[in-house]
Amino acid sequence: MYRERRSLVDGAVVWTHGAVPEGHGRVLPDGCMDLLLWDGALVVAGPDTRAHLFPREAGSRMTGLRLAPGTGPLVFGVPAHELRDRRVPLGDLWPAAAVRVLEERAGEAPQQGRVLEGIAAGRLTGRGPSPNGRAAELLARGRSVAAVAGELGLSERQLHRRCLDAFGYGPKTLARVLRMQDALRLSAGGMPPAEVAAVSGYADQAHLSREVKALAGVTLTELLTQGSGANRSTPLPSGSATTA
Repeated sequence: MYRERRSLVDGAVVWTHGAVPEGHGRVLPDGCMDLLLWDGALVVAGPDTRAHLFPREAGSRMTGLRLAPGTGPLVFGVPAHELRDRRVPLGDLWPAAAVRVLEERAGEAPQQGRVLEGIAAGRLTGRGPSPNGRAAELLARGRSVAAVAGELGLSERQLHRRCLDAFGYGPKTLARVLRMQDALRLSAGGMPPAEVAAVSGYADQAHLSREVKALAGVTLTELLTQGSGANRSTPLPSGSATTA
């Protein structure tokens, strides 16, 4: 069963998958990076540019901290584009001995999400909000790349470089991902597709359908039927975490 709650880390969400059934899962692009505890191993899930499919082993458990867009690089210490469409053991990014201590602490904790929050909070202390959050906010509102660059006092090329470092991909891709997530939230709430398309900034319902299929790999109807649209967490392919 999938559950989530608002995190003590600003803009983040703690989520859990408990005793999942065997089968396959689909994780959708959301502009975020996650810190995962997968069967005892700490793993970083980079930003996805397309649907991420993963096999699920019966009984597997995972806990994750989904960071707000642009926050991941501040926590993990690497540009987001280096982790794009990847799942990487945290020990590959930080000293392995220190990561093993954190894994032991998380594994023994009654509330593992609190440990993940503590790890992220410790890295963010004194940093303040992500300086790139404003770019994501404006793009999510449907502002053009040129308009966002102008408001932030940047050239479009500078904005593109900043987005690669902060979000893992350029502003146009980020805008597409955030718009799809908005459309999925509205659709999950029962709004008709034509109205969703209009409210979310698509040209029409056909445009909405094409974009969802391109980013999610399946149709909007299939996503809503499977419940994938509500699950924005970023699980790891089975077995990868054991390499940490």
